[in-house]
Amino acid sequence: METTTVIRTATLAYVRDRRLLQARSVGKDAFYMAGGKIDPGETPVEALHREVREELGVEVASYSELGVFHCQAYGQPPGVQLHMTCFTADLTGDPRPTSEIAELRYFTGSEYAAMPRVAPGSMLVFRHLHERDLIDW
Repeated sequence: METTTVIRTATLAYVRDRRLLQARSVGKDAFYMAGGKIDPGETPVEALHREVREELGVEVASYSELGVFHCQAYGQPPGVQLHMTCFTADLTGDPRPTSEIAELRYFTGSEYAAMPRVAPGSMLVFRHLHERDLIDW
């Protein structure tokens, strides 16, 4: 019997000027949603607070759940699934890259889709936000 590996993450959908923030980690070539894996015993909300602090150098002031997204996990072997709980949030300041983040960039949907490497989970969120007229395509 084959078992499915699931990577559970909490991510931030941070929109400014109708563009969605994406982060590129040091040593990586693709941009992803800011956020990361949920630690054992941690809730998605706790992971959101921790990851935003670690990656963006700010705190979450308030948040709401945008949705839960499922897809093949980017950069993982076939069958490894991503279970991504995505939040929108107000932050205590402007996001800035911390030591583990090489670059932050705001994208429209088409700008992100045109990148050489695209994370499927991010694309789901781009489409979701565009369908709700929250970002430009």
